[in-house]
Amino acid sequence: MVATDTALAYTPRRPDPRLPPPRINLYSDTQTKPSPAMKAAMMAAEVGDEQHGDDPTVWALCDRMAALLGKEAAVFLPSGTMCNQIAIRVHCRPGDEIIAHETAHIVTSEHGGPWANAGAGVRALKGERGMFSAEALRAAITPKGRYAANQALVEVEQTANIGGGAVWPKALLDEIAAIAHDAGLATHMDGARLMNAAVAAGVTAAELCAGYDSVWLDFTKGLGAPLGAVLAGSAAFIDQAWRWKQRMGGSMRQAGICAAACLYALDHNVARLADDHANAKALARALAQIEGVAVQEPETNLVFFDPSGTGISAAALAAKLAEQGIWISVLNGRARACTHLDVTAAMVEEAAAAIRAILAR
Repeated sequence: MVATDTALAYTPRRPDPRLPPPRINLYSDTQTKPSPAMKAAMMAAEVGDEQHGDDPTVWALCDRMAALLGKEAAVFLPSGTMCNQIAIRVHCRPGDEIIAHETAHIVTSEHGGPWANAGAGVRALKGERGMFSAEALRAAITPKGRYAANQALVEVEQTANIGGGAVWPKALLDEIAAIAHDAGLATHMDGARLMNAAVAAGVTAAELCAGYDSVWLDFTKGLGAPLGAVLAGSAAFIDQAWRWKQRMGGSMRQAGICAAACLYALDHNVARLADDHANAKALARALAQIEGVAVQEPETNLVFFDPSGTGISAAALAAKLAEQGIWISVLNGRARACTHLDVTAAMVEEAAAAIRAILAR
């Protein structure tokens, strides 16, 4: 028997059969589909029992990612959310406190994971574009003692999703990490779109996460893989991460078939992220020309805009676009369009024209 009468609220809804399938999918970069070449690489992968340590393709991916992120070791996991939850569980003990931005994914989108899985609370900091300042972090750090919660971890999200895909500057990341370490706190980077940040900033991924004790990269977003993320850190950290991977059910078998997609993505889909950023800027320029639409200037591949000044809400706009086979998402009352490898410049032009026509009516 289901313990709550609201269970259906958590169940993904099937597509409405009355609506056309998406022709232009700006809903999220998680909507990307593996290309024929990526599928071929998956089918050709050499595989073994990943949990037993026998899958050479998984080892190749983990070794490559450890080097790419400047860490000692790495572990392949099914999802980025599992990377966050395992990292928190390694860094924290029940009753500990995590310091993060109030819009961080671990706060808004992981169903209370830090509290439920690690027994750790989150001190949520404010700040523009999904980032908090060094001064805000200093003010949030409490003296060690037997009254306040033990602060164990500082977490940042690169790029900041709800912040509009904003890129944390390397200088700020380094300052945040130094403050945390000086206070005896560990550091963790949610690197879901870390490669978008690296391409946009012209800085290597290893440089961006140099001050962070753990970091992960998601392959299911702009990099186009069907599943998978890699969590990296010290050898001792990854040894503990494997314990929690086992407990959380994330151990896999012939996972090389998926790791091969991630290796293909590293070879073919990183540099082209600049195309997604250019398409996002083109869409933002087109939307900014529509009277009554407030657009946040994109730094990477996420375009947030508010059409309410035209008399139509973001949700209503998304529904009308869906009738034409164009998908966007709605977050906190704003519309979000996400460019990725399955979205061309021509599609961006068509989507902008469709939005303009709907709002004009």
